[in-house]
Amino acid sequence: MNRRRAKKTSGRLVGAARAGDVPALRRLLRAGARVDAPDRYGTTALYAACVQGAAPAVRALLDAGASPSLESGSGDEGTPLCAAACWGYADVVAELLRYGADPAQREDGGRGLSPLAWADRCGHEHVAELLGGGPTAGAARARPRPSCAHGTEPAH
Repeated sequence: MNRRRAKKTSGRLVGAARAGDVPALRRLLRAGARVDAPDRYGTTALYAACVQGAAPAVRALLDAGASPSLESGSGDEGTPLCAAACWGYADVVAELLRYGADPAQREDGGRGLSPLAWADRCGHEHVAELLGGGPTAGAARARPRPSCAHGTEPAH
């Protein structure tokens, strides 16, 4: 696949992931889309699906070989597990962990927040428990919570 077509296909893959469109994801992957290739903004399909809480799309991408710990984009993006933890998508967190996502991996090349810190900061106790934090994992719950926006706001 030539470079221009590959970029276009990556953009479509990210769009299908963001929409939770599993049939389109499978079609694009069969047509040669690289599962971990970012779109022109640096966003990966797995990250986009995680921000939306699209568990079936997350599962399809992981089944196709997507790396569960690959950081997406720059700035307000990060790891798929951090995104799912931030938004409180326990089913997506569980899938990522099942496929080997590292619950201790911090974003921003190790300088940012961990998935547990995001879950704790955003008040998602059920997700914090999945990540090994327990119901009283952090003192952050006692403090006013800063913004929990991680990546693009979910479409639903």
